[in-house]
Amino acid sequence: MTAPKPRQRLWLALAMGALAGLSLGLGWWLGQRQQRPAGRVTDPAAGKVRQASLGGEIIRLRQRLQAGEATPAEEQRLLELLVASERRQEATLLLERLADRDPSRWSLRLLLAELRRDQRDPRGAERELRQLLSQRPDQVEALQLQALLQLESGRGAEAQTQLEAAFKRASSPTLKPQALPIGLLLANVQQQRGLEAQAEAGLLQLAGRFPADPRPWLARALLQQEQGNSAGAQQSLAEARTRGEDPRLQDQLDRVAAAWGLEAIRVPEPETNPAKPVSPPAGR
Repeated sequence: MTAPKPRQRLWLALAMGALAGLSLGLGWWLGQRQQRPAGRVTDPAAGKVRQASLGGEIIRLRQRLQAGEATPAEEQRLLELLVASERRQEATLLLERLADRDPSRWSLRLLLAELRRDQRDPRGAERELRQLLSQRPDQVEALQLQALLQLESGRGAEAQTQLEAAFKRASSPTLKPQALPIGLLLANVQQQRGLEAQAEAGLLQLAGRFPADPRPWLARALLQQEQGNSAGAQQSLAEARTRGEDPRLQDQLDRVAAAWGLEAIRVPEPETNPAKPVSPPAGR
């Protein structure tokens, strides 16, 4: 199986939180790399000065780390500088040291897994994730990255089985908040395996269990749009519009609709003409 398409990756991102964060940037270093403008012409002299300055800061922070005097903020800064300077191997070694020193900081292990994936070491990335998930089996961010790695290596069935078990744990005996992102991940995997009907049924179930959250409806809209069902996608986007309290939601959903060539979603105004009643959005 090939790697997930860009639009399909939105599903995975939806699981992680706000609609504004539609990317898979688990690692802060990837965000930094994406923020670098492509093709920008810079002053070579100024670039050399900046590189020298960064190199000096790296040396200073490395010395503080080796002396055991570095603060967490300085450790974070050193990691950022190492990645920005393309010193990925050194960044990996630093992350290994920090993660082994403080196993309770699960985010370090997750960052290490993402860095290994970025270095095209999927086996190493999965090894880190297994270690993390052995301690925190329902850590959503780790499940997200592991599902992506499994999909990229053609192991969709394995990803589905793992997420089904995680979803069951998060749903019973009581419904837990993490059931929503795990359910979205599960629907994504099902869709990529050609199980669109199962994926849509799961999304509708999530929408019923989490009626105030727009993400199941937005994920359903993505599924419908990929199937060529533009009318259904617009109806699902309308349903998403009615959920959530984020004032930015309307503009975000309208941008999604515009990108698909759909009409902008409008909030129904109070009925003023009895001859033209406003119908409730379909798709429930």
